[in-house]
Amino acid sequence: MKKTIAAALLFFACLFALCAQKALPLGYGGIRLGMTLDEVKARLKKNGEFGYHGDRDVSLLPGENRVLIETDAKARGVSSFLDRCYFQFYKGRLYIMIINIDRERMDHYSIFSALCKKYGNPTSLSPEKSEWKSDAVTMSLERPLAIKYIDTKVFDELNAASLVPLSAAEMTRELFLDAL
Repeated sequence: MKKTIAAALLFFACLFALCAQKALPLGYGGIRLGMTLDEVKARLKKNGEFGYHGDRDVSLLPGENRVLIETDAKARGVSSFLDRCYFQFYKGRLYIMIINIDRERMDHYSIFSALCKKYGNPTSLSPEKSEWKSDAVTMSLERPLAIKYIDTKVFDELNAASLVPLSAAEMTRELFLDAL
């Protein structure tokens, strides 16, 4: 009887801990993955933390339907924990957001600890990056000090579209390895 009660209490404690963790964010500073270019520009203008100065921060990338906004809070003298930030769009929607953090004002361990406390342990961990994943977003903390938000569905779609078929030599190699 005592074992059953203890097991039930342990189960509910674990369930509570899992439910207490927040869902992964879709962005930072009022800017979220999936927003249009105009929505992001408007939010950047309202939030001085990013150091955005209008259309001169917007570039077209090679390829179809790709736009990049690059801000530099540190170079523009903005009092912020942010350094350079990148907002990449595909088909008019934000799908990658990279926030480089000012290493003179913040450290990797503090951010890692805060993210673990808020979202639980990372899905994957390496010396280069810690990564949290959900169906909608991949959030990573990367060294030296950047947080990256990626729209998982758009990224997978672009990745699948860019796959080049194997050459004859590569297919022969794969067949050989499969036959071992």
